[in-house]
Amino acid sequence: MNQDHEPEATRRDASDTESSRASRGWWDSNADEYQSEHGAFLGDDRFVWGPEGLDEADAALLGPAADLKGRRILEIGAGAAQCSRWLAAQGALPVALDLSHRQLQHALRIAEGSPDDATQLVEADAGALPFRDASFDLACSAYGALPFVADPVRVLREVRRVLRPGGRFVFSVSHPIRWAFPDEPGPEGLSVGASYFDRTPYVEQDESGRAVYVEHHRTLGDRVRDVVAAGFRLEDLVEPDWPEWNTQEWGGWSPLRGHLIPGTAIFVCSAEG
Repeated sequence: MNQDHEPEATRRDASDTESSRASRGWWDSNADEYQSEHGAFLGDDRFVWGPEGLDEADAALLGPAADLKGRRILEIGAGAAQCSRWLAAQGALPVALDLSHRQLQHALRIAEGSPDDATQLVEADAGALPFRDASFDLACSAYGALPFVADPVRVLREVRRVLRPGGRFVFSVSHPIRWAFPDEPGPEGLSVGASYFDRTPYVEQDESGRAVYVEHHRTLGDRVRDVVAAGFRLEDLVEPDWPEWNTQEWGGWSPLRGHLIPGTAIFVCSAEG
């Protein structure tokens, strides 16, 4: 982080406004480091659902790749739009939305090497989508937006609003069980260190108490209830296995932990007609 002092890590309440402001600032400040560290794994035009490496090309959670052609697809929390770029290669018409201006600048950087890239980029808050009702066929989010907002139902309702009846929304987040364990990839990360049921947000704050990073915990049941409250039907809940080929560590994710506890939860939702 571009700060003189290391932020203090704590657990405390954080409003939607504070969370949004912190997320924009954190991703603007850390986008360069994030893309440098994880860009090779993510690729320029690969759709990866999480650190395990589950690829949409294999999982087809949005539907068969051949059926994506001509579909308008909204990616929320798109970062450098790697997922949207893969969708565009399948003939889809993706819109990549992110709160961070710097992340979208990386999307533009990558697009410079792909003159045929048809991905549209939009800088906006996921809780106030700047699109008309029923304007997308599908929506997706790979670790984007939802872990960082205080009111996930607001975001889900916005996604439901812009989806056409019968549309599908697939999103991935850190598996909620992660919150009970230390965020460490080694053996020290295998012992329960906190209550799974403590929903108090994780906050990193500066010397004045101003949040510079916020992440919100929802239990698995909370996530299901949020999906239903927003008008979706939950079609599937995918907990990817850790594959043998993946030997990397990423934050608290690692082969050691990944073979024992789930690291990612993927919710496959359909919009009620």
